[in-house]
Amino acid sequence: MHSYRPAPVLAALGVCSEDEQLYRALLARPESTATELTSFVGWPANRVGRHLRSLLSLGLASRTPGRPARYVPAVPEAAVELLALRKQAAIVEARLGAATLSAEFRQPDAFTVIRGAEAIAQRIYQAQQCAQDEVLVLDQLLLSRRDGVRYRMICDMSTLSSPADLVAARSSGCRMLRDIPLKLMVVDRRTALLPTGAEVVVELGPSSLLDALLRLFELLWQQASPLSPAGCEGPLTSEDQQLLSLAAAGLTDQAIARRLGVAQRTVERRMQRILRALDATTRFQAGLRAGQQGLLV
Repeated sequence: MHSYRPAPVLAALGVCSEDEQLYRALLARPESTATELTSFVGWPANRVGRHLRSLLSLGLASRTPGRPARYVPAVPEAAVELLALRKQAAIVEARLGAATLSAEFRQPDAFTVIRGAEAIAQRIYQAQQCAQDEVLVLDQLLLSRRDGVRYRMICDMSTLSSPADLVAARSSGCRMLRDIPLKLMVVDRRTALLPTGAEVVVELGPSSLLDALLRLFELLWQQASPLSPAGCEGPLTSEDQQLLSLAAAGLTDQAIARRLGVAQRTVERRMQRILRALDATTRFQAGLRAGQQGLLV
């Protein structure tokens, strides 16, 4: 039984002390089964199972294929990066909720509520026509553009449901991200349009909330994956996904080669292909992008 209990360090990111304790145990004993972890931490099996499910949902661990299932801890730096991103999104959503209430009940100059599909469509069109420098877009694909205006768009992977959508997104330079927390359009960093419900949009002017939304967009832009150009290497194979999952868990090329029963040179060659397929320059970046796209097994 493992009795050492250091002070928690992930509480600020929404990780409870027991989840962190089990995560630490998994870092100390990577690739453990649930039974082995039960013995190591001295908890009942149902308690270990509950917190393992929590670690999986938080992205702090992954489960290897086969039986018995083994659990691999996420690299701490990558895990904290994703947890911080979720926390930032939650803060922005809370601020947006407060702004919506203020706009509805006090109507300050910085906020305006737009209701109805026709009025919303008209205001979005007007905002785009008034753009001079840059338009930032979350979770939607703008097909019409103004010359001389820079467009940066991040689409949720689930929104590209047809080959035509994929072609349009690729030609527009759109980046992809999984589970985008909100929809947003910002024009020239001065006006933001945020859908907050069915046929309801809040328009924001210069404010602390707009500043927070801009910071969130830049954070999501860094995390999002550019779409590979047409004709480049295809999506990852199941073998590639397994290799990348092991690498993201911190295993060396030599350990991965032993695990997969291949030569170390084969692992290195396949890893280079994975980096190209994900448009990543480092394994850390590849792991983040693969995790966002649901490619880690």
